[in-house]
Amino acid sequence: MPSTISTPLTYARDHQAEFVAQLKDWLTIPSVSRLDAHQPDITRAAEWLANHMRGMGLENVAVLPTEGFPVVYGDWLHADGAPTVLVYGHYDVQPVKLEEWASPPFAPTERDGKLYARGSADDKGQTFIHLKAVEATLKTVGRLPLNVKFLVEGEEEVGSRHLTPFLTQEAERLRADTVVISDTSWVGPGVPTINVGLRGGCGMDVEVHGPANDLHSGLYGGAVQNPIHAAAQIISKLHDSRGRVTVPGFYDRVRPLSRAERGQTRRIPITEADILRETGAPRLWGETGYSALERMGARPTLDILKFVAGGDAAAITSTARFRLACRLVPDQDPDEVYQRVHDYVLSLAPDTVRLTITRQSKGSPGVVIPQDSPALKAAQTALRQTFGVKPVFARSGGGIPVVLMFQRLLGLPSLLMGFGLPDDGLHGPNEKLDLGQFHGGVETSIRFMRLFGRQGTPTQAAAP
Repeated sequence: MPSTISTPLTYARDHQAEFVAQLKDWLTIPSVSRLDAHQPDITRAAEWLANHMRGMGLENVAVLPTEGFPVVYGDWLHADGAPTVLVYGHYDVQPVKLEEWASPPFAPTERDGKLYARGSADDKGQTFIHLKAVEATLKTVGRLPLNVKFLVEGEEEVGSRHLTPFLTQEAERLRADTVVISDTSWVGPGVPTINVGLRGGCGMDVEVHGPANDLHSGLYGGAVQNPIHAAAQIISKLHDSRGRVTVPGFYDRVRPLSRAERGQTRRIPITEADILRETGAPRLWGETGYSALERMGARPTLDILKFVAGGDAAAITSTARFRLACRLVPDQDPDEVYQRVHDYVLSLAPDTVRLTITRQSKGSPGVVIPQDSPALKAAQTALRQTFGVKPVFARSGGGIPVVLMFQRLLGLPSLLMGFGLPDDGLHGPNEKLDLGQFHGGVETSIRFMRLFGRQGTPTQAAAP
């Protein structure tokens, strides 16, 4: 391999322990964006990252204000005639329940080759992969084979709610040829994965109101409808016996899976037995006519995420509450689906109760990513060279709203090249990042920069 690539690879291998120690330092900062008490930690995490970027050789580093939490920016723009990559990540993390963790979530702990900490996989650790790849190249070769910009935000876990105006305002600064996002997972260990589709979503909170107050079940049972019963009746009618959503028109705009797409899914070496082992479920369930992987990533869904009702008293509760969420695929419109589900849920309610329905958020449509871009081809080769396995293409069941933002506001395609694993415990207790994935990710990023720097055709000048 030419010295221009082997030298940074050697540096990355020689500095693995140092990279992990630096990541641990960042992970100790509890940058929880959902809780007001952690606002000072958000600032600390952003400033830590900015200082680290400066130390590793990035330029024009700034902590840029938004209407909410700041965005950290840094770049290196001296590869004339080469393409420009915008690397996106986020430094905010989800809240934790301390009692559920085997080790403190903000005291990063290594066990069996894995790093346990909140934010280790989502998304500080995966963002750090690309930072260390840039460092390894700059510290050895002295320059990068392409232009790089980093945009690391602090509000992804609350819906990137102030990123749209920021992208619009900073469009010139953020001009690039593609966005690289590492905030996704492989479909399984040993199966390098490039995500080529994301589901969107919409959701609502439903309150089922019965009597004005809780009622003694012995005195009023049999005379007053229990809101728990009514809620259960509504929920039970949202799917048929074949696992299909019964909302009228729910599938009207669903883009059919092509033969090629179904063929790609069949080539993914993950079986239903693997999914059963991973989930611990006694049996799989879902829409008939589709494989489990297709149902998980490429078909729309409707799920009940929360049900709250009743208590310890022998009483008919006055209110039952449940949260309903849909995962949407390309061509489904979130507003239209929301209205259809809203109207159908209302139609299912018996006249013995009344419903209050509140939309959770505006929602987002699904996205399919073209598979013929130079960036994706470079990522394929880089992953294969690093891990020795040809990567698969998969559609993710989750959503990343910024993908659509970059597409609509900046005209930028996204490359979803993540290094997480399905059992990383994102948003849950004992979140972890496999350190083999982390170090392999750094090497993949080094190779990707080299390959895309050669293959990519710059379409936009790199603005300072």
